[in-house]
Amino acid sequence: MRNIQIIISYRGTSYCGWQVQPNGVTIQEVIIRAIKELTGETVNLTGSGRTDAGVHALGQSANFFTASTIPPEVWYRALNTRLPVDIRVIRSRECPPDFHSRYNTIGKSYLYKILESPVASPFLADLAFHITRTLDWGAMEEAAAGFLGEHDFSAFMASGSAIKSTVRTITDISFIKRGELSEITFTGNGFLYNMVRIMMGTLYEVGYGRLKPQDIKAIIAGKDRNKAGVTAPAHGLYLKEVYY
Repeated sequence: MRNIQIIISYRGTSYCGWQVQPNGVTIQEVIIRAIKELTGETVNLTGSGRTDAGVHALGQSANFFTASTIPPEVWYRALNTRLPVDIRVIRSRECPPDFHSRYNTIGKSYLYKILESPVASPFLADLAFHITRTLDWGAMEEAAAGFLGEHDFSAFMASGSAIKSTVRTITDISFIKRGELSEITFTGNGFLYNMVRIMMGTLYEVGYGRLKPQDIKAIIAGKDRNKAGVTAPAHGLYLKEVYY
């Protein structure tokens, strides 16, 4: 059996997230089906982590074991002939038998897109968070510095997550503004459930003047989800890259 890693880009609009579930079509399910069409095998496809309904990916990582003789570097092309146009495998390779897409992860980066415009774009309706007011980006960048480093991010986790530790390290938050469209990239050693969307929502509150940049450290210290900002919409979020 060979261990194949694939890197996947997808538009999450039409899917109920990454992980297979009984109530709707998911990314994982569609890829497993494509692999079965190619090889006749029903594989266990392990992703680096879940993405919620409506969330996109530029570089999701997953791996599976196969007895197929398809060359590792050919898998991505073979799968794309059987996948819908909103899911693309962009790379494939063979990994050591002990490689695990989730447990071997040492970090991830997420991208969030915001469109500042009086009128929403029909071309970005499901790809960026549309707002009609102008944000104070200087204040947001100042506030973002408060997230950097190792902290207990309890205040930035949605309920319903059963994890042992809420301590994470954020190594970088960068901002790129291209006219009305802005991109904020969050990089760290791991993220809690909805953490990026809550961090983004809190920066959004700073940009509107509802919170001050210096409030970030106090919110982190307080460990109270009610003190942080709103949860930004799922459709502005992209899993950018997974690090090993």
